[in-house]
Amino acid sequence: MTVAFWIANVVVGLLVIAFSSVKWLRIAQREHYISPWVSRITWLWIRAYVSAFVVFVIFAIGALLDQLNLAAAEDQLQRGLAFYSVALIAVLVLYPLGLPFRGKSSHLAWTSRLKRLAIAWTVLVVVLDALFTWLAGPTAVAILILLLPVVTDVALVVMSPIEKRLSRKFVLSAQKRLKQVRPRVVAITGSYGKTSTKAYVAHLIGGSLGVVASPASFNNLMGLSRAVNERVVPGTEVFVAEMGVYGVGEIRELSKYFPPDIAAITTIGEAHLARMGSRATIFQAKSEITEKAGTVVLPIDETELAGLAERCRAEGKRVVTVSVHPEVPADVVVDTASGTVAVGGETAAVHIPSVGHAVNLAVAVGIAVALGIDLKTLAPRLTALPDSHHRAEIQEAANGLVIIDDTYNSNPVGAEKALQGAVEIAHEHGGDLVVVTPGMVELGSVQYERNRAFAASVSAAGGHLFAVALTNRRALVAGAATGPIPARVFGDRKSAVAAALDQAGTRGVILYENDLPDHYP
Repeated sequence: MTVAFWIANVVVGLLVIAFSSVKWLRIAQREHYISPWVSRITWLWIRAYVSAFVVFVIFAIGALLDQLNLAAAEDQLQRGLAFYSVALIAVLVLYPLGLPFRGKSSHLAWTSRLKRLAIAWTVLVVVLDALFTWLAGPTAVAILILLLPVVTDVALVVMSPIEKRLSRKFVLSAQKRLKQVRPRVVAITGSYGKTSTKAYVAHLIGGSLGVVASPASFNNLMGLSRAVNERVVPGTEVFVAEMGVYGVGEIRELSKYFPPDIAAITTIGEAHLARMGSRATIFQAKSEITEKAGTVVLPIDETELAGLAERCRAEGKRVVTVSVHPEVPADVVVDTASGTVAVGGETAAVHIPSVGHAVNLAVAVGIAVALGIDLKTLAPRLTALPDSHHRAEIQEAANGLVIIDDTYNSNPVGAEKALQGAVEIAHEHGGDLVVVTPGMVELGSVQYERNRAFAASVSAAGGHLFAVALTNRRALVAGAATGPIPARVFGDRKSAVAAALDQAGTRGVILYENDLPDHYP
């Protein structure tokens, strides 16, 4: 290969790759810059579209022929392979088939972090393009395009320590702010209910203490640092920090920088099972939040958390136990049947929506008790609890249609709870129940079964299941087939919503259960 021909091939390769680069960077950003999730998401698209497998097969056969460089009919073969290479590259620009270049619901945001990642990604691509072209000739571009998800994950690994170093100044600034203002830090984690519990805590103690809660889902190191730097001001008495986790050690690191005075766990479930592998690992990762806390608030209806409560008590920590079962001897008991909260023999009325989680409120009241606020003071606020946006949020249209927005929920327990509440409301209204969902993700080996079971529950309740997109379509259709009403499938949420409005009419109930960003198939 001449140098000129090599340079021409390298340049062509870079132009083709640059055209498709945005999709990989967008996935990296949407997956919180965590490797190897770009490759994992790509594999979901490959599985969803059979034609992508055909591209792989064609490429493998063509690449093999190109490398064999058969002597017989060499000129004719090489001309054919040259045409093949151009056609193959044109097809692979769309790889994986179906994945949009530019998201509709989740556009690429050119943050400083993404720009740094783009530079690292470009350097890797240039080096690999030059190397592959020298070793494999025209086939190189096709090989590199197929490897771009892996290249992106490698770039994320390379940039991880650099990003941690760059973020240090913001973290140190937040630590300094906490030392100056000296609020009590309340840290909340759990497989679900973190955001709702945080909102309940801020509402309940807001009348007695100056409180600042981390906004939205600012639950990682940079998010909490930003929340402290921008929101914690002199006079702040309590900072409520939601702590998210994708693996063992992450909450321990967060607690190092934001040591909690009070730590709480809402529940241990199957959310993020695909990332952490097992329920035991999830429990281990969540339990780290109690290590530095002097006071812990735990729902003891779960066996693991009841055991953790005993362990914390043995370590000399103050433990506030909570429960949603009246017969359980806990410090705080929320009884949904009677609509009451009990603390130390005293009770107060509370209204919990049928689609809500009583355990979230129980933990929030437990935190308020740990902060020294008595039930009498809390009582007026218990009757006007705030909604968390997109988390079992009930809205009634002027024409009587009820919409339950649970699009930010992504766990099996929460989905079943929302469904139960939706069924009750539908019976009261006497209309159809329509459930619009793409199903739940990040559930690892149990994902198919949990989605199938949820669809079966919808069908058993006489509901209409509208399955959106491809990720969980097979499981949802199979589950709905166990009942009298088969699932209807839609390629996108917009068309499903239009059909749901038509089906529900003016007396029906529509449950929007979970939603997936458009980098999922």
